[in-house]
Amino acid sequence: MSETSVIEGILLKEDELRGLLERIAERVDPADCRLIEQLIQSARLLLELIEKKRMSIRRLKSLIFGPRTEKARNILPARDSAKKKTPKKKRKGKGHGRNGAEDYPGALKIPTSHKKLKAGDLCPDQECDKGRLYSQKKPGILIRLLGQSFIQAAVHELEKLRCSLCGKVYTAEAPKEAGTQKYDESAGSMISLLHYGSGVPFHRIEKIQKDFGVPLAASTQWELCQKTSDHVSPAFEELLNQAAQADLVHNDDTPMKILDLIKDRDPDGQFEKDPIRNASRSDKRKGIFTTGIIAEKDEHKIALFFTGTNHAGENLNQLLRRRLPDQSPPIQMCDGLSRNLPADFQTILANCLAHGRRGFVDIIESFPDECRYVIDKLGEVYRNDALTGSKGMSDRQRLSFHQEKSGPIMSDLHRWMKSQLAEKRVEPNSSLGQSITYMLKRWDPLTLFLRKPGAPLDNNICERGLKMAILHRKNSLFYKTENGARVGDMFMSFIHTCRLCGANPFEYITQLQKNSKRLLENPSQWMPWNYRQTLETLDTT
Repeated sequence: MSETSVIEGILLKEDELRGLLERIAERVDPADCRLIEQLIQSARLLLELIEKKRMSIRRLKSLIFGPRTEKARNILPARDSAKKKTPKKKRKGKGHGRNGAEDYPGALKIPTSHKKLKAGDLCPDQECDKGRLYSQKKPGILIRLLGQSFIQAAVHELEKLRCSLCGKVYTAEAPKEAGTQKYDESAGSMISLLHYGSGVPFHRIEKIQKDFGVPLAASTQWELCQKTSDHVSPAFEELLNQAAQADLVHNDDTPMKILDLIKDRDPDGQFEKDPIRNASRSDKRKGIFTTGIIAEKDEHKIALFFTGTNHAGENLNQLLRRRLPDQSPPIQMCDGLSRNLPADFQTILANCLAHGRRGFVDIIESFPDECRYVIDKLGEVYRNDALTGSKGMSDRQRLSFHQEKSGPIMSDLHRWMKSQLAEKRVEPNSSLGQSITYMLKRWDPLTLFLRKPGAPLDNNICERGLKMAILHRKNSLFYKTENGARVGDMFMSFIHTCRLCGANPFEYITQLQKNSKRLLENPSQWMPWNYRQTLETLDTT
């Protein structure tokens, strides 16, 4: 609690309480005085519990209904409303409005010629009898969207001829488009993208396919995903190898369920030690998690997912075992939990500034002035960082800019936080005191961006990536087996990496299957950011 606690119109101050107790001690019996003091302390404790309960209810609502936005203009409405004297016309957000033809790169392009005229003909206008027609570079555009099932089927009816004398049957040769297998490579890509990239459960896909008259059982969908994963696994191994050499890694985790692992728990809810199946499994470990790792190397971003009993730091530790020995330690961005750190490898630790800021966002209703000061200061730092991005600054230029512009801001904020505790303006055990203490204890990793080129401000890119796993957990609820989790992690890694580098995940996974032999020979040429160049090279040879 702070020096002053307010609830439902009750105002308690430390000096007033001391004066009250001194006056009571002069007039009443010492035993009664001690009883009154205990009652007052109980009232203070009750206020603290109610304050913490308010915070807990707010966090519970955030978990159930989703967190509200943490943008300053929404959490500090009074400040913004004072600035806005005249209403401004509301801007349309990104993604609103009509899409042009360039927004449909996956659409089928159908060139259509003029039925009556061609280039070189005389102009048909009666008033212009000497002009010649020529083709314009930009054609007329007509876009038409069609509904269809996720997986389409083609039934090839091959004519059969039978000899009336000998009875021998002659069947028509299957066309090339019929292929050699029942399921095309694109079928596995589509199911994987739907299930792991968009969170659509197998049974829901089965219902939609049945409605379209193209049945596809949930068990068959899983078989397709598993078969596809076998073909593309060399590319995943290469992703792991390249991510291990990254200059910057983000990591975090989120709870997940694997039914087979839940069955392995003992009556106390703990996992039995099983060194054969998982050497890193602890006999005291209760949770199951999906770890998200975003590795940045040579302007490429690689997304990796790992599901099991390991924490984020343990999975990062396993990844760094692939790192070449001559590589310098990478920058690691994560929140303040110790379980995010690798045990056997050194990293340059950076902590998430957004996590520190969130501690003040949660309590802004109880401490509006103090929280507003912190949020405003951090807002200036984020505006500076956005400016470095808009100007296209290099890592060195960005570091110099932050040292000049953001350094004094963070120094002022650090002095203010220390003075709040040193001058006893804030009770250390109150929610505000805990938020301040969280940042002061982690001040060096929180401000790494002021000392190390390329150090980010927060871990938001990793948290956004984990939304894919959270979406799968929300819709499919769980993985059944560890193998199912492994397959899901592989496809989520491919899909999110493609999205980060602007590649088409459906086309990428399909091409990996069609070129599985070439992939096995040289997996580094089949990464999401260079597979198109590899395909172009194959077309020219």
